[in-house]
Amino acid sequence: MIPPALQIILAALLDQLWGDPRWLPHPVRLIGSAGITLENLFRKTGLPLKAAGILTLFLLLAISGGAVLLLLHSAQCLHPLAGTAVSILILYTTIAARDLARHSMAVYEALQNHDLAEARRRVGMIVGRDTDQLSEEEVARAAVESVAESMVDGVCAPIFYAFAGGPAAAMLYKAINTADSMFGYKNDRYREFGWAAARLDDLANFIPARLTGLLVPLAALLLGLDAGSSWRILWRDRKKHSSPNSGHGEAAVAGALGIRLGGSSIYFGRVVVKPTMGDGQQHLAAGHIPAANRLMLVTMWLTLLLLSLFSFLFY
Repeated sequence: MIPPALQIILAALLDQLWGDPRWLPHPVRLIGSAGITLENLFRKTGLPLKAAGILTLFLLLAISGGAVLLLLHSAQCLHPLAGTAVSILILYTTIAARDLARHSMAVYEALQNHDLAEARRRVGMIVGRDTDQLSEEEVARAAVESVAESMVDGVCAPIFYAFAGGPAAAMLYKAINTADSMFGYKNDRYREFGWAAARLDDLANFIPARLTGLLVPLAALLLGLDAGSSWRILWRDRKKHSSPNSGHGEAAVAGALGIRLGGSSIYFGRVVVKPTMGDGQQHLAAGHIPAANRLMLVTMWLTLLLLSLFSFLFY
């Protein structure tokens, strides 16, 4: 039998090889479809919106976790090797490092080709802000911020929960994160309905975000970037973000790259000014996108190494 830690490492390697093939019915897309169905169902019950949101979240998690456990049990009944193979494949679908790098590097390539309109279109696929009027620097900032923030929920957090509880725990985390991305908005439609999803996502990311923030300076050191500044900016600026978790990765990345993240952005036609992170010694440019991706990938492997060692020593 392949040890659980090695299964997770193999899943990360599969992600690097395959990414997210569009022909594959990815679990996150299935979770999203189930979330839409459940939302429509519970909104029609006449329940208070907060209660409807809690029930939607509970059933979405029950369906997601239950489906994984049933699939694992069925595969294990066929043959232990089938159970291991299914476990690795499920774990692989929870890690999104390859796709995160692919989408952000598509923005980089457009900027390198001096095609600002295409760069705006591509970055608009990975961020929530309005992108049609962004400058080259703002496009690069949006892409770097996307990598820095998604380093936690798309990469390190699923790995953390895979070590903590196997494929079912990793998929439950993805369901929580998907629910937050669907319902966790502070607008009239979702302020009450999405309350539970947003709070649970904050709780689920608490440890992974801080672990990621601590590992980014080490990744910067291995890459020859400014590890000292990464550490300093992490501790100085990590609490500036409106999210209790997102600032850890973004602050550490900003320090490592010598850039400034945050500032003004436009969301649905309204200017939103966020606190800045980093000192901005360097002018933020397209070249910082691949640098952020290298940081993300090295941080991922450091996370795998650290948690594998922990698993070996304590289990």
